[in-house]
Amino acid sequence: MGELTNRVLFLVAFAVAAVGGVLFLAPIPQPVHYHDFADQRTLLGVPHALNVLSNVPFLLVGVWGCAFLLWRNPFLDSKKGVGNSECKSSRPLFLNRAEWWPYFVLFIGVGLTALGSAYYHLDPNNERLVWDRLPMALAFVSFYTAILAERVHPRVGVWLLGPLVLLGVGSVVNWHQTDDLRMYLVVQFFPILEIPLVVLLFPARYTRGSDVYAVLGWYVVAKLVELTALDRGLFELGGVVSGHTIKHLASAVGAYWILRMLMLRQPV
Repeated sequence: MGELTNRVLFLVAFAVAAVGGVLFLAPIPQPVHYHDFADQRTLLGVPHALNVLSNVPFLLVGVWGCAFLLWRNPFLDSKKGVGNSECKSSRPLFLNRAEWWPYFVLFIGVGLTALGSAYYHLDPNNERLVWDRLPMALAFVSFYTAILAERVHPRVGVWLLGPLVLLGVGSVVNWHQTDDLRMYLVVQFFPILEIPLVVLLFPARYTRGSDVYAVLGWYVVAKLVELTALDRGLFELGGVVSGHTIKHLASAVGAYWILRMLMLRQPV
């Protein structure tokens, strides 16, 4: 118990240090050139077409993920061995009911990202960017909560999901009201830093634990190719696909990888 407490305290200390370090920085305003994406083409009457249409995979993965979580036998019943006898598969997805909710919220966020991002890219501006960032914040914090629930304690899914969702939403609202990106950057990037620590410090309760690194890897790729230099560089290289379009596709693959992990893994 003492070793477990020490590991938890280390995660808490790391979180406090990371968040505190960001908040000690000067306010970070939204870059004025952010909305100036490389691919401005209109196709079939759709402005910025590829940046809009490349959000379709988010919708597919979000709907697929929610349907899978609702259809598959989600829980382990300690008396019967399985949760829902009418379900086609007897292998439970989760050892504890509290672990289901973060993933369900995650796939809701992924599906809503398709709608919010498409709406934003039709006419990129700060007012529309709010609707792009809100569902993404939902996905970030729910995935972080899911990993904590699986590795640290299942009840974390109950204790932290609501407060972290409020934090994610609040970070977007705070940016929109103050033009200060610091809290949103914490919500966006802190999980990338702490999730590997959680995986290293706490034993897996399911197989395919290394899939988490693949998910984070796809997200890192997405963040790199959306940088202005790569967005324009990749578009100018072939004149077909911009870095931002690739960002959407890479992020969608990362979301699919989470779904794939749930489909293939088994309780340890």
